[in-house]
Amino acid sequence: MTNLGVNSGKVQSIMTKGPVIPVVIIEHLDDAIPLADALLEGGVTTIEITLRSDAAMDAIATIAKERPQICVGAGTVLTPQQMAAVKDAGADFVVSPGAYPELIASAFDHDMAFLPGAATASEMMALLAHGITAMKFFPASVAGGPSYLKALASPLADAVFCPTGGISMETAQDWLQLPNVLCVGGSWVASKDLLKAGSFDAITANARQCSQLI
Repeated sequence: MTNLGVNSGKVQSIMTKGPVIPVVIIEHLDDAIPLADALLEGGVTTIEITLRSDAAMDAIATIAKERPQICVGAGTVLTPQQMAAVKDAGADFVVSPGAYPELIASAFDHDMAFLPGAATASEMMALLAHGITAMKFFPASVAGGPSYLKALASPLADAVFCPTGGISMETAQDWLQLPNVLCVGGSWVASKDLLKAGSFDAITANARQCSQLI
């Protein structure tokens, strides 16, 4: 059985860089560096760029090369082929909405820090069996909310989470106060609307608010 215990340790280190990991869809490559600079100015040093646009892979490569002070994650990685591609692009870690054996094996083969998604106790136990202790709880708000994840803290004591999906600045603290939550994923920090409007000052302000959360 593939064991990602070491990689999971790397992910936990990334998860403790800040209370919020911005989850971003970059549709235009020209936005990549201004976005990175806006987040850095606000005190955020981690980003998840989802593979939901044609510009995503180039954006990952550009930020990884030109702003190495940001820890760049590739999100919505669904296949081993995508795992290999984001590794080549320079991603520091990989996020997926779920997991299956071939995807887990590809993360191990490419020595990628891997944050796989899980929504049920059975899915979480399957990841733990592979040595994966750091998980994305997704879709967080509709999969049970903070009370659900809190209920799993005792029976699944080794698992720690980055809840993502439906979380806002107003609700982030409800998650961050849980003993098994290290950070949350937030699409509100640099939303598609903010990027489309070129509102990088607003993104900096959001990042600054995030970096002040406990």
